[in-house]
Amino acid sequence: MKLANLDLAGEKFIALVDTDKTRYWPIQSLVAQFRGGMVHLVQQFDQIKRDLEPRGEGLLLAEAAILAPIDQPRRNIFCVGKNYHEHAAEFQNSGFDSSAKNGEHAPEAPVIFTKPASTVIGPGGKIPGHTGVTSQLDYEAELGVVIGKGGRGIKKADAMNHVFGYTVINDVTARDLQKLHRQWFLGKSLDGFCPMGPHVVTADEVDGQNIDIKCWVNGELRQNSNTSKLVFNIPTLIETLSAGIELQPGDVIATGTPAGVGIGFNPPKFLQRGDLIRIEIQNVGVLENEVGE
Repeated sequence: MKLANLDLAGEKFIALVDTDKTRYWPIQSLVAQFRGGMVHLVQQFDQIKRDLEPRGEGLLLAEAAILAPIDQPRRNIFCVGKNYHEHAAEFQNSGFDSSAKNGEHAPEAPVIFTKPASTVIGPGGKIPGHTGVTSQLDYEAELGVVIGKGGRGIKKADAMNHVFGYTVINDVTARDLQKLHRQWFLGKSLDGFCPMGPHVVTADEVDGQNIDIKCWVNGELRQNSNTSKLVFNIPTLIETLSAGIELQPGDVIATGTPAGVGIGFNPPKFLQRGDLIRIEIQNVGVLENEVGE
């Protein structure tokens, strides 16, 4: 099923959505005792999922604003760098990678960093250009994994049982800051640098380990790959993170971006004000955002 975080006349609520029929059903109308946001829904899902069925015609989705599905994450978003072989190569060759070993074609272990909650914006939200702070703005299309069942010491063989669902993420990056500060947090974490959405699609409907991921900038196809090409797959990422960090329901993991980012071109194709970034992940959704001031 598809679940969305909606706003109607200033009231935020979680809804079951049917994007094909452009309709939605507020969760509270299906489960009277439900209160809260997407994280609460994830926590309670096993108890209420049998009641999450459309009833009646529903309401028009076009009349509500679609927010980021988890617009106020309780913890930083876990992110993975250089997790497609071709992107690892283009990043190393770009001159912007201060983290690679000499001659390294792919990292020997997952490269983990985080983005704070203040980076999250929803579909259609303007990506701040941060003029005066960065002049080398870049895009990164990524599959986001939403954790359902928490835990520590999760093994790869059981990891997919801990996945609630998937969403679309744009890991926006200030390349000049990423290079200058070497550790990536600052270059990845300016306000508005994590567009997310439009929905969370539950794991029973999507094979997150084998879906197409594409990104266009102003109509030009820049990224075109499949999550089967991840260097470290989803179970490996969950095992690695949970080895000493207890994952919690609602945690989000951005799994990495394929080749075709702006620094992969010669000369680089950095984002400019007014550029439109469209990211499509097969059976998950389409996320569009424009670069603002």
